[in-house]
Amino acid sequence: MMIDPNDMREILFNISKSIIIPSFGNLTKNQISYKNGIDIVTDIDIAVEQNLDNQLSKLIKNSNFIGEEIYSKNPSILKYYLSDEYCWTVDPIDGTNNFAKTKERFAVMVALTKNKKIIQSFIYKPMTDDFMCADHTGAFYKDKKINIKKKSLIENAVGSISTKYWDDTIKINILNIKNNFREINSYGSIGCEYFDMALGLRDFTLLSRLNPWDHIPGVYIVRKSGGHDCHFDKIEYKFYENSNNLIVSNSEVLSNKILKLIEEK
Repeated sequence: MMIDPNDMREILFNISKSIIIPSFGNLTKNQISYKNGIDIVTDIDIAVEQNLDNQLSKLIKNSNFIGEEIYSKNPSILKYYLSDEYCWTVDPIDGTNNFAKTKERFAVMVALTKNKKIIQSFIYKPMTDDFMCADHTGAFYKDKKINIKKKSLIENAVGSISTKYWDDTIKINILNIKNNFREINSYGSIGCEYFDMALGLRDFTLLSRLNPWDHIPGVYIVRKSGGHDCHFDKIEYKFYENSNNLIVSNSEVLSNKILKLIEEK
């Protein structure tokens, strides 16, 4: 089963228009809280996720739903990835910190999977009405198929390196390679980084902790636009397994060069 991207875009546009954009810059302290004492969550995250749960279940009857906020209360829902039913994975606002601080770099991310396979993924940026999607035929932006312009020179590469969740040994090695790249910076929204990677505006990201809602949509879009993804053991990202340490880049050549740098340190 395939979902018409225009239908998904309309759903995301309407949710953004009715829930997200009216709250941008208008959040009160009572609408902001923390889960696990660390990660920020707003009432808008919860409202968007609930709305998507309701609407996506109508697109595919009997489909399962995994959302970032639902998972925080019921981690057992990850078992849906191993079932024979279609499963939606949603990050209602990727870049919640940015959203809460009135910064425009945030996105809504959705992926459809079944039987351990990614079928479709979608990233929507509410503030600019930008939409990107991917399926088995490729990745698409503004109704045109996109292909990453590959770069293999590390010294010219622009990307991000997550340092929040590495263990101490890996963290030291990772920090030691930063100066090999042209620029290291983080958007504060991995969805927006994946978006720009597929457009050839960024070259790579190094990731530690891998929550599926953060990475299934973007990894698939980068993969289908000609990019590359692998764990440090060079195995392709498997969203249905509990795993860490991932490289997503514009090419296998660049991924291997980065891995070699890490190993040498």
